[in-house]
Amino acid sequence: MNKKVDVKDLLSEELPSDSRHARQLVRRRMIAETVIAEGSIRIEDLTERFGISLMTAHRDVDELVSRGLFRKTRGIVSAAPTSLIESSDVYRATKQAREKKAVAKAAMQFVEPGQAIFMDDATTVHEMTRFLPAKVPLTVITNSLVLINELKEVSDLNLICLGGQFYHWCNAFMGHITTNEIRRLRADTVFMSLSAIVDDVVYHQSPETVETKRAMFESASRRVLLADHTKFERRALHHFATLQEFDAVIVDEDIPISHLSRMRAKGINVIVADGERAG
Repeated sequence: MNKKVDVKDLLSEELPSDSRHARQLVRRRMIAETVIAEGSIRIEDLTERFGISLMTAHRDVDELVSRGLFRKTRGIVSAAPTSLIESSDVYRATKQAREKKAVAKAAMQFVEPGQAIFMDDATTVHEMTRFLPAKVPLTVITNSLVLINELKEVSDLNLICLGGQFYHWCNAFMGHITTNEIRRLRADTVFMSLSAIVDDVVYHQSPETVETKRAMFESASRRVLLADHTKFERRALHHFATLQEFDAVIVDEDIPISHLSRMRAKGINVIVADGERAG
């Protein structure tokens, strides 16, 4: 017998600043996780399980279908490969929220007024946006539609938006048009995050993502990796870079001491974010 999702408990968790959007992301993540767990489910069953209308259920499912995460036929929704679900912004936005905020705040020590910075589409990097108004004037270069919408009204912030092919599953622009634009620019610092760290090597499951992030990496004078402790527990397919290639690797305070000691013994500049002051 399937355990019923406790919607109230999940929706009461700490959420990003835009509560309406955040609750929508949480609900869609819950739907995604339910479909992954069960393989397929009738859309009508989602209305009872999550306490939503049939119209809302279809709207949520259609959005996830448009991103390639679900398949929908005759009122039944089934899951796409798990790796794609885990890459999506719907899934990522509400995972490890406390740790991401702490890591993002620690990353601000590398931002100074007057700089030009690359910011990728990672949800941990997105957490930095709340702190950027205190550092203006700045130039921010990004391929993330979420960041573009978040930063477009910030005073004294010069926003450079990278075009290219739009990928629904990550809400970002990627591909050769995007990388060509990036390579024509030079920034002081790039802030990025990826899916997995294995043997002190960083990986991501999307080759398009690796290509785009690599262009930013090579076009910045300083490279800063944002990585909560769960990145060290995951696996992904495509090699990106070693941790030694980054100028700083920022982790949260739940990082196992074995990882921390090993990285520092290798001369990796690891910074442990203070979760107490993450708010």
